[in-house]
Amino acid sequence: WRRRRTLRAMALRHAAQRLAQRAAPLAGQAARPLLIPFYRHMASDANLLKTALYDFHLEMGGKMVPFAGHSMPIQYKDSIMEATKHCRSKASIFDVSHMLGSSMRGKDAIEFVESIVVGDIRGLKNGTGTLSVVTNDKGGIIDDTVVTKVNDEDVYIVLNGACSEKDQAHINKHLKAFKAKGKDCEFIVHGDRSLLAFQGPKAVDVLQPLTDIDLSKLYFGMFTETSIAGKPVWLTRTGYTGEDGFEISLKKTDTVALTKKLLENPDARMSGLGARDSLRLEAGLCLYGNDLNEDIGPIEAGLTWTIGKSRREKCDFVGGDVIKAQLEAPASVTKRRIGLKVGKGAPARAGSKILSSDGAEVGEVTSGGFSPVLQENIAMGYVLKSHAKAGTELQVETRGRKSEAVATKMPFVTCHYHRPA
Repeated sequence: WRRRRTLRAMALRHAAQRLAQRAAPLAGQAARPLLIPFYRHMASDANLLKTALYDFHLEMGGKMVPFAGHSMPIQYKDSIMEATKHCRSKASIFDVSHMLGSSMRGKDAIEFVESIVVGDIRGLKNGTGTLSVVTNDKGGIIDDTVVTKVNDEDVYIVLNGACSEKDQAHINKHLKAFKAKGKDCEFIVHGDRSLLAFQGPKAVDVLQPLTDIDLSKLYFGMFTETSIAGKPVWLTRTGYTGEDGFEISLKKTDTVALTKKLLENPDARMSGLGARDSLRLEAGLCLYGNDLNEDIGPIEAGLTWTIGKSRREKCDFVGGDVIKAQLEAPASVTKRRIGLKVGKGAPARAGSKILSSDGAEVGEVTSGGFSPVLQENIAMGYVLKSHAKAGTELQVETRGRKSEAVATKMPFVTCHYHRPA
């Protein structure tokens, strides 16, 4: 029992540190971890924003922490390890209302969106979406985002809450120049809406009796406007856990009622940011501010696939000249994001050195932790491309102590996205 209690405390502390890094300023440099658990620091700050579920989180025993300018639950009465395993086997509700839900609308909306992200948005079918990245003049990543083409004049974009201010400044700067050419596009921030992530293999079974649409035909990446338990929602089959699931955008005034309705099913449980971080790491998904920043481009991040094939000739988006040059000369990109399985001892953390088998420094860990599902230490980071091949034996140095590691393909766990047979 002492070991379990120690592991639980370590998981909470390290998750808090990773989340604190994400919430810190992200101006091209990785934030330094706090010296004390940030969930104890300024937790009563009156300036923190509160989501529509804030009081409900407290009623449910949520441990609230400052995150992306909001007071958010890092966990509830269960441990982060227990919550992670629950999402992998049943269904978990995450309040992600700190995210920046927005839309670009107008007859030139798609043209504008394609000027700031690398994806082929025009080529999407109506009601489908894709992961993409917003780039700067250097080809670095300002933010990662899910972009959904609702129709030819309506594009729904969900951006990271921790990047909200700089994202809006970047978008408004380029939109001003775009509209000065006589183009028709409006940027709308959905400040009157909440966002819930409902994730896990049982999520579809919980939702299906509450809606009239056939969820078996709503595949991964698809979007629809419908109602759940009588509440109008924007429903997207997507998520940040590697499990099947949904993101539900709805009016703030409907959020508590719908959450309570979902929780009437015994398979559904509230979950916090701590488990969400463990889940996304197991699924090999990037955390902006750790694994992505403005000095890292999509190619070295292993996100070349987000650059639409139809767009690689012109690369007519911000920073496209840099990325086009990298596509044409792959050797110019010298490092690559990889997964790592790390040996016994303290888990690798952001900033830990990655060493070759003979001790030469070849990279740095950007995310790491103990996997509740695999019961072993995992991490991701950037290394020289010569050491990026899966199976390469490496070492990780954490707090002066070295552990054996091996480069590993991601995701670390099998993902279960609902796709056509």
